[in-house]
Amino acid sequence: MTAAARRRASIFREPAGAVPNSLALGWTALAWIVSFALMAAPSGWVAAAGVLLCTHAMVLAAYLVHEAAHYTLFASPAANRAVGEAASFVAGASYASFERIRHMHLRHHRDRADVTCFDFKALMRRRPAVRRTLEVLEALWIPATEVLMHLQVVWRPFFVASQRRHLPRAAAMLALRGALLVALGLASLQALLLYFVAAGLLLHVLNFFDAFHHTFEQFFAEADTPVPAGERDRAYEQANTYSNVISTRWPWLNLLTLNFGYHNAHHERAAVPWYRLPALHAELHGDLPAAALLPLRELLVTWVRHRVRRVACDDYGTLGTGRGRADTLVGAHGVSFLTVV
Repeated sequence: MTAAARRRASIFREPAGAVPNSLALGWTALAWIVSFALMAAPSGWVAAAGVLLCTHAMVLAAYLVHEAAHYTLFASPAANRAVGEAASFVAGASYASFERIRHMHLRHHRDRADVTCFDFKALMRRRPAVRRTLEVLEALWIPATEVLMHLQVVWRPFFVASQRRHLPRAAAMLALRGALLVALGLASLQALLLYFVAAGLLLHVLNFFDAFHHTFEQFFAEADTPVPAGERDRAYEQANTYSNVISTRWPWLNLLTLNFGYHNAHHERAAVPWYRLPALHAELHGDLPAAALLPLRELLVTWVRHRVRRVACDDYGTLGTGRGRADTLVGAHGVSFLTVV
């Protein structure tokens, strides 16, 4: 082994991760930076390409936060934390610290449940106008529910006494990101407006995949408050977990989401890095699609059909059988690992 190879092996969690992780990290950073120049371009086609590139970079950043939360990127926990912080900034989720995001996501695995700190459904019950507003906006294809979940990470430290310890972080990030948005607007108002379009597309993409990964129980509790244990064993976990890969015919397309759609494999062995999930899926389920492998086209249909009902629905729905088996799934809001804090 050469000295350079030894250095790479010492940096990354496993030597096989040096190339894929370097490419993923490098492309995410480059695409995000370049996208702003494209969004400022006078050509409509170039600006539209910039929106898609910015969205893609932020999607990859979100899933790199997920990888960092499981410490699958680097050998050092500190390096995973550093990249997790940087990636969460790109994904627009830096108002909460990486450690808070990681803690709640590991609870999701440990409790085999969707545990969320902010009870947005109780808010809608107290204030029906909030529910009606969200439903109208969702009908108009504005990801209002997920916007609410991101905004609550910012406002709760200001107004909720139990969250006051998170105020310095939230306030500092609000000032920093606000200043950067003002600077972007001064440089190019078009780029600023298109960045908000890209952020909206990001929330749609993340919700589409998050909505159908599980039919777990959902609990609203503080970060360290236990939830009822129930009978959520490993069999329950797999029976209520679904994989929504982009394509089985062209597996390379799943790199657009860092293979996050191989969710049954991820929940079977959470420490397996993103680039080895397809092989693990094949090992667990063989060459034939598993019953839990949901067709993308069916999920798109039910995601669109239930986009208003999903806002306040307490039941994620159930998986049917045969063709159209995903039609009875409603999906979930408020389960993104970026916003459950």
